[in-house]
Amino acid sequence: MASILSVVAQGQPAPPVRGKPFRFAVQATNAADAREWREFVRKVEQLGYSTLTLADHYLGPGPAQRAARTPRQDLAPIAAIATAAAHTTTLRVGCRVFCIDYHVPAVLAKEIATLDLLSDGRLELGIGAGWSATEYEAMGLTFGTPGHRIAKLKEVIALIKAHCAGEELDVTGEHVNVTGYAGTPRPVQRPHPPIMIGGGGKRVLSYAGREADIVSINTVAFTARNDDGLSPDEEAVRRFEYVSAAAGPRVGDLDIESSPFFVSIGGDADEAYRHIAEKSQMSPDVLRDHPNVLIGAADAVVETLLRRREFHGVNYVTVRQSHAESFAPVVAQLAGS
Repeated sequence: MASILSVVAQGQPAPPVRGKPFRFAVQATNAADAREWREFVRKVEQLGYSTLTLADHYLGPGPAQRAARTPRQDLAPIAAIATAAAHTTTLRVGCRVFCIDYHVPAVLAKEIATLDLLSDGRLELGIGAGWSATEYEAMGLTFGTPGHRIAKLKEVIALIKAHCAGEELDVTGEHVNVTGYAGTPRPVQRPHPPIMIGGGGKRVLSYAGREADIVSINTVAFTARNDDGLSPDEEAVRRFEYVSAAAGPRVGDLDIESSPFFVSIGGDADEAYRHIAEKSQMSPDVLRDHPNVLIGAADAVVETLLRRREFHGVNYVTVRQSHAESFAPVVAQLAGS
């Protein structure tokens, strides 16, 4: 049978992909004080979002942060996650995503189990191999090769799964060596909290398809055609095919997550495209129908997301903190459907 990608490239209707029900998350990074953070996480819960996540970045304002081009993040993730869980009742919490080199693996495993226990089983564990060489350098860390970092990622995930099993640990490898004690506490979610692994290339997405519960698809390049001659939409389809091929029959059990880079809900869509194109110095033709752009009235965005679930498999959408309220009408229409 022809792949979805070949069907799309030929301009033919794609066969429908059965996706899981929609759910939505907010990625938040900042609060002026404790009261503002408490009020914000409660608001996210009230608006119907499934999950609140932090990012795993540490650079404050300065030349390193500007060079890294990471968004400003004032809140360290673990403490903020714990506080969010303590002041909500149904909202899932997590990190999108923990960087394996920013945490001692054995300590991270225990933190994860503890967060799941104390949130009554509401943790989602996003974990990745790192990507910002500038942030690594600013923090005094060595940025290894992709192969080195992915190998370590696999060992860290194996440790976390072993820790959550509660048996005596004996995990040895090139990067992780933890032995001689049982992993405690046991998490509420068994066998472990849902694991999110993200990426954009075949190697890491195939691994995620085999091992993860949630697969996060990286932002597609904002170019008319990539080096393989694929449009942004075709590249998004290809990435889902990597996941689907590796996951096999379990692909229907996976959440496929993605995040829009540009969001504008309501108002004049054409004007929004023009404004974003001018500000970003990108072509409006590239922005339109890009898999990481959601612009238009709420009803139009709903239709876009339904279509993308068929072609790209994406059922789990994460928006930034600044878009939580404006995006809520889309959440109201699609969550759970």
